[in-house]
Amino acid sequence: MRSLLRPLALALPLCCLFVPPVQAGTHVDVGIGLRFDNRYHHDHYYPAPGYVVAHAPPGAVVVHHHADPYYFHGGVWYRPYGPRLRVVLPPVGIVVPLLPAAYVSLRIGGFPYFYANGVYYQSAPGGYVVVNPPPEAAQAVPAPAPVPLKPDPILYPRNGQSAQQTEADRQECNRWATSQPSALNDAGVFNRAVEACMDGRGYSMR
Repeated sequence: MRSLLRPLALALPLCCLFVPPVQAGTHVDVGIGLRFDNRYHHDHYYPAPGYVVAHAPPGAVVVHHHADPYYFHGGVWYRPYGPRLRVVLPPVGIVVPLLPAAYVSLRIGGFPYFYANGVYYQSAPGGYVVVNPPPEAAQAVPAPAPVPLKPDPILYPRNGQSAQQTEADRQECNRWATSQPSALNDAGVFNRAVEACMDGRGYSMR
């Protein structure tokens, strides 16, 4: 009996690590809280809705919809969940100042759309608004990929600020940057405003 149990025990990790084949245009749950989005050849991994984190990722932007706070970073949306944050699908109508670095440009029914992580966006006053998937979304063909944005800068706290203070300052500077002229329509202006704000608070950015 013991000799039979040993091969079964060794086989369990292999079966649990098996990932089903990915089909085009789908979200595939790959375990450990992640899912793979290959719609329109987007080909990116994201934390699945319901995944809980202790705090917002560095550089997350805080936006409000009907007075409810949402955190947005890298195409992922979060909402407060007790003392932590939970990954959610954004409500239609919420506006974010900038698109994530990885997105797909589409033209559907003669109108431009942007897609990332199962969510469709259109240009709107103040940035980009979340919209319902258009009826012709399944037949849409992605436009050529945009030029990738430069990576997030490295922050150095010149005054010995703690990690918690650094994150608080980063979020405050993100909010302040959105109030600057043209920042909501120009990523370069937004990034320069954030860098100026962080420099004024005692951080070097490279």
